[in-house]
Amino acid sequence: MNLLSIENLSKCYGDNLLFDQISFGIEKGQKTALIAKNGSGKTTLLNIIMGLDIPDEGTVTFRNGIHVAYLPQSTQQYNEISILDIILNTDTPLIRTIKTYEKAINQYTVNQCLENRKNMEYAIEQMDTLCAWNYENRIKDILSRFQIQDIFSDFNTLSGGEQKKVILAQTLLSESEMLILDEPTNHLDIDMIEWLEDFLSNTNTTLLMVTHDRFFLDKICTDILELNEAELYRYKGKYSYYLEKKAERIANQMAEIEHAKSIYRKELEWIRSTPQARTTKAKARIDSFEEVKQKAHQNITLSDKNFAVKTERIGNKILEINNLDFKYDDRILIKDFSYVFKKGERCGVVGPNGCGKSTLLKLIVNQLRPTAGRILTGETIVFGYYDQQGLSSAYFGKRLIDIIEEQAEVIQTVNGNYISASRFLSHFGFSFHTQYTYYENLSGGQRRKFYLLLVLLKNPNFLILDEPTNDFDIETLNILEDFLLNFKGCLLVVSHDRWFMDKLVDHLFVFEDNGKIKDFYGNYTEYKEHKKIIEKGKRMIEKSSKAKTPKTVSDTSCPKLTYKERKELETLELSIQALEHQKEELMGKLSSPSDFAAEIENISKQYAIVCEELNHQTLRWFELSEKE
Repeated sequence: MNLLSIENLSKCYGDNLLFDQISFGIEKGQKTALIAKNGSGKTTLLNIIMGLDIPDEGTVTFRNGIHVAYLPQSTQQYNEISILDIILNTDTPLIRTIKTYEKAINQYTVNQCLENRKNMEYAIEQMDTLCAWNYENRIKDILSRFQIQDIFSDFNTLSGGEQKKVILAQTLLSESEMLILDEPTNHLDIDMIEWLEDFLSNTNTTLLMVTHDRFFLDKICTDILELNEAELYRYKGKYSYYLEKKAERIANQMAEIEHAKSIYRKELEWIRSTPQARTTKAKARIDSFEEVKQKAHQNITLSDKNFAVKTERIGNKILEINNLDFKYDDRILIKDFSYVFKKGERCGVVGPNGCGKSTLLKLIVNQLRPTAGRILTGETIVFGYYDQQGLSSAYFGKRLIDIIEEQAEVIQTVNGNYISASRFLSHFGFSFHTQYTYYENLSGGQRRKFYLLLVLLKNPNFLILDEPTNDFDIETLNILEDFLLNFKGCLLVVSHDRWFMDKLVDHLFVFEDNGKIKDFYGNYTEYKEHKKIIEKGKRMIEKSSKAKTPKTVSDTSCPKLTYKERKELETLELSIQALEHQKEELMGKLSSPSDFAAEIENISKQYAIVCEELNHQTLRWFELSEKE
């Protein structure tokens, strides 16, 4: 039985039909991705599912009694509210239990009547049942994964990216039966994304999400929904399977169109040569002709995989970095980095947020001055630099086609041909209608894509791209990748898109501790595999160094428990007994009449601490007991 059922859903804004009579269901445990071009209605569909928008037709049905958590693309504003309050601002059984417990404690503190005591005892039992005593620690643990430490700070003082991380943490902590996530990987660095992958892969929670992160899709999802030209296509499998089956679908559609064109030519000849007959048979043939005509005139747009703009000639001397240092205040971001670029290099830059990746790019294009060292640029080098700031408001009041034509009315490609500015825009997904749109009317994602096109139009021979994939849909990413694969110059790119990096780069600058940058030959996946091998080797060395060497021939087998572990096990048994006794004693105080009324809040906190420590020590006891 489906947790979510969508039947005959339609939505239209003016003349823009987003989806037409689409139907699908999501069963318990399925992890489904919704993919489509930007502006095709992905977020609108999620908002309709969550009751935040209204369909023109159709129904949305959830199974009775399930709780659904939603991560929207943008966060709402709150009045002076802490991060912890945001996390607790959900209506789930766990949160209701915690709030009921807090309310019961407060009521019993004020009035120690029998009813309030029973309510408090029941609330404590529920807290035990749901293991809710350590919930605050779970909140801190997940927020720390997103580099957010102070759970009591004001939510409104956070940046937009940090706010999105808090709402994502709230969604994950809700323990809902179904999660609906709109671009969950936005604002996350690669380490955070990989942690989220593991979290979602290892949970049985049902999932519906929109994301442009293809690596993320391929690892997590069991099903793909593609929204294309107002129709919905379903693929049972991961993203790589979807690519294979979509190629088959398009090939079949193109074959059907070619067949329809052949029939259309024959039927058109019959229509022209035959008087308009009034027989039923002739009318049926004419109706069939109209259907064939419509099919024959369908158009499937395929991008040119070999499309690339001509680059400026590149000399032998390209870019040389010598003993580069950069400090920001007292923090070392880059230390003693040297590298000499060669023709045709394709290099990725990876590291956690804030480590200095963007700083390195700005130093290369002379937007920042190094603390020490120098950067030498070849005379023939023309940088094409795409940063995260985007275009200024200077383009307000201008249409896209006019802005492009100011740069170049025609563009020369690598094969020597010339294309119009309009065709150049069309190649990257700007329709004829959009080309005559004023710049200020573009969405954030469209503005970033248009900015990238202006960078490419400068005919650079050294492209430097800082997070170029942000806000791009999957189709645009594939077009951009094909373009960059045909780019003949040097490429230096910062990106958290691992699929993008694997496809384009042949080595990596890896930011390590204390500003050190390591040059790794290989793509991102190869780097991760290398890192796993190194970490495994370190663990084996540590394990080997801790192992005791047998002293005599007869002493051939090591004990399962070391002496230290045996002593720890004995201590744990005594400690667990003491904690259980302490827990019973505190429960007795909580259940007693008014004797401890003034201390009830402190006793409650002590009870929570004792429960958490008891759980921790019991788990350790089981761990050691299994080795005995």
